[in-house]
Amino acid sequence: MQTLGLSFKNSGSIKKLPLLSRSKLSLGFILPLLAACGTINPQAQLDQKPRFDLKGYFDGPIVGYGIVQDRSGTVISRFDVKMQGSWQGTEGRLDEVFNYYDDPMGQPPTRTWYFKQKPDGQFEGRASDIEGLAVSSSYGAVGRWQYSMKLPVGKNKILVRFDDWMWPMNDGVIINRSYIKKYGFKVAEVTIVMQKRNP
Repeated sequence: MQTLGLSFKNSGSIKKLPLLSRSKLSLGFILPLLAACGTINPQAQLDQKPRFDLKGYFDGPIVGYGIVQDRSGTVISRFDVKMQGSWQGTEGRLDEVFNYYDDPMGQPPTRTWYFKQKPDGQFEGRASDIEGLAVSSSYGAVGRWQYSMKLPVGKNKILVRFDDWMWPMNDGVIINRSYIKKYGFKVAEVTIVMQKRNP
């Protein structure tokens, strides 16, 4: 699940989307580390800690800070987002309010996700600008969300594929790395650091 908003400047690059946390993490450490990761092997995370717990983490207030990078690695957008999650049994809701540091290019200032826990313990999610369902997978210390989103391109919208990876850290922090693809080619990357707040 990606908490973001973005748009294409043209068909070749992304202009907009929802890093920096009040925790001790720093961009200078996080970005080179994540950029060095070519292929993610989720099986290597099965026995690692802390464990990824989607239902437990996305319950209550959360803040996030993010950047968007184009295919060359250039930072093209920055944002922050406030989130509020709640659950009733196996069904959850996550409300997001975005603050873009520059022109949002028609992106909505809010988004609401609706989650449902399946019998196998995994989750599925939906939102108004998501095509079909977002599907989750959990591998111990990392969670993965995959989904398609409609993004503005001028006056039109195109469908791109998101591959989100979330690593839980200490102090209520999650690092979210998202790879955005069109026709199988990566067109942008998003990095978000999220941190839980006290209710």
